[in-house]
Amino acid sequence: MLFDRLVVWLATGFGAGWLPKAPGTWGSALAFPLFYLLALAHPLAPLTATVLGLLLGIPLCTKAARLLGNASDPGAIVWDEIVGQWVVLLAVPPSPGNWVLAFLLFRLFDTTKPWPLRRLEQLPGGLGIMADDLAAAAASAAVLWASLQILPDSTGL
Repeated sequence: MLFDRLVVWLATGFGAGWLPKAPGTWGSALAFPLFYLLALAHPLAPLTATVLGLLLGIPLCTKAARLLGNASDPGAIVWDEIVGQWVVLLAVPPSPGNWVLAFLLFRLFDTTKPWPLRRLEQLPGGLGIMADDLAAAAASAAVLWASLQILPDSTGL
């Protein structure tokens, strides 16, 4: 019982997924202060947390989806958005401008799910929950990285 509550608490982004309207956006927004605190703790902490988040994400989201009624991708589960947003943040130099673009691009790719991202949702359980967000993160990171090659961000941090 306590373990189940912990699983749901983590998968819903410490409750952020229960906030009204656009829970994925709340999850993506929560990723930023968590990432920043991790970076303050140790330079490798964001990378370590992202890798662990990806590895734990599939079983965590699978279990949470079952506990929340066995839906294929319950809206309250935002672990995938948190970890996906971290992937984008790892791909670019930290700066306010880069972080705003990272947020906007990730939300764009995650919500519109252009082909072939949408097909990844059809994978079973937590794999489908995590895979489409990881693909959205990769697409966002690629677009952001390419744009920085053309127009480097000079806002600094």
